[in-house]
Amino acid sequence: MLKLNYVGTGTRVLNFCVDTVIILILTTVLFKIYKWYVFYYHISYWNFGWFFFGVLFVYYTILEIIFARTPGKWFTQTKVVNKSGGKPSVIEIIIRSVVRLTVIDMFFIPFLDKPLHDYISKTDVVII
Repeated sequence: MLKLNYVGTGTRVLNFCVDTVIILILTTVLFKIYKWYVFYYHISYWNFGWFFFGVLFVYYTILEIIFARTPGKWFTQTKVVNKSGGKPSVIEIIIRSVVRLTVIDMFFIPFLDKPLHDYISKTDVVII
């Protein structure tokens, strides 16, 4: 049987911090470009939150489908795996990304020993 080294909460927090800074920078740049178009072409306005959650969803989905890792996971030498230790399916990654958008995702760590997006998608983050 495959022996997986699951990451702790501290590593997950570091992954989250690195990825959130990158997502925030990407969102800010895209939002500033969008505001320029709103001002000069009078297109309808969306608030920053829509951009943030859109970038968050696309960022995690694309990077985890292609690499099973994000820059935060590269930094901590971790990756996403399915229950058998292999690369997660596209559906599992999309489920992870959708559940990540909920506000309650992180509050399940004390009860499940993992965030809700890992529990529902049946994935884990492991040390490589």
